[in-house]
Amino acid sequence: MTETLDIRITKTDQTRLTVTDFSQLPFGKVFTDHMFTADYEDGEWKNLQILPYGPIPMSPAISALHYGQAIFEGLKAYRQPDGKISVFRANKNFERFNKSAERMSMATIPEEIFMQGLASLISIDEKWVPNQEDYALYIRPVMFATDPYLGVRASDTYKFALLTTPTGPYYSSALKVKIETEFTRADEGGVGFAKTAGNYARSLYPFEQARKEGFDQLIWTDSIAHEYIEEAGTANLIFVINGKLVTPSVRSTVLDGVTRDTIIKLATASGIEVEERRVSVKEVIEGIQNGSLTEAFAAGTAATVTHVGQIGYKGEVYQLTDPSTRSISNGIAKQLNDIRYGLAPDEFGWNWVL
Repeated sequence: MTETLDIRITKTDQTRLTVTDFSQLPFGKVFTDHMFTADYEDGEWKNLQILPYGPIPMSPAISALHYGQAIFEGLKAYRQPDGKISVFRANKNFERFNKSAERMSMATIPEEIFMQGLASLISIDEKWVPNQEDYALYIRPVMFATDPYLGVRASDTYKFALLTTPTGPYYSSALKVKIETEFTRADEGGVGFAKTAGNYARSLYPFEQARKEGFDQLIWTDSIAHEYIEEAGTANLIFVINGKLVTPSVRSTVLDGVTRDTIIKLATASGIEVEERRVSVKEVIEGIQNGSLTEAFAAGTAATVTHVGQIGYKGEVYQLTDPSTRSISNGIAKQLNDIRYGLAPDEFGWNWVL
């Protein structure tokens, strides 16, 4: 049996629940009353505590600010019909967090700290978990290097934190996306598979240029010839081609998405053929033109299942089928939501009920 950790708890004097409008929850802007933090020093994790959400004192010389040792995750907690709370696939996110830590030469977090810290934090801020349809408590584990040292090397110290924010749907309508053929998100042998801050920093300028052209997101392609689809800016991409679920295979430049993995398992269990492989830009464009590509959607913790309505490529914008007619992706989205919200049997054991 896992030993119960000694977590110091300091509760806020005044909750912000009474001044929070749960009908207006922009993603990632409304935080709960508390946060969990831990420090890695002298080769061990210490100072485990839950304290009021707020600024963290730090030196301007910390190596995370100068050399980019920073990683994060994203997962969600859901209100169940009986009022209990469950966290969806927490183990999968924990495993990926440490995979990112190892690639970025950072300390890994023990499972008991990740899980017990999360359970304790949600227990204290339980009233922040929404009960509206399509709403959830988004959880952001984050870790960054804290050595106040300007030499180029891996830090010896780290700060780990768990932040929670109630949220509604990330996207409210089908996406208009652009296939990016100039800029690159990730390179072979790089850190594209890790959930590290730098991956997102390098995507911001290309995204802003696409946004000015009227697009909601980018479809990233390979760095060598821009011939193959990789992922979107905030999610994996999945297509339905000739009745099959087709998604770019996980590689060093593609994040191993938890929602992607969940959808693949649900589709396979439902008898839908799944192909994980290289997907060419040519195949996607020709599939739209000849009608073999009938559905396309983004899959991620924040995005969940978000339809792609239009795809831009080399000055042309290609219209996809009406999202309301997409039987495969809509069916999978309903299955996924029913499991997460406790409305259907959890046959895979994904829900961690607290």
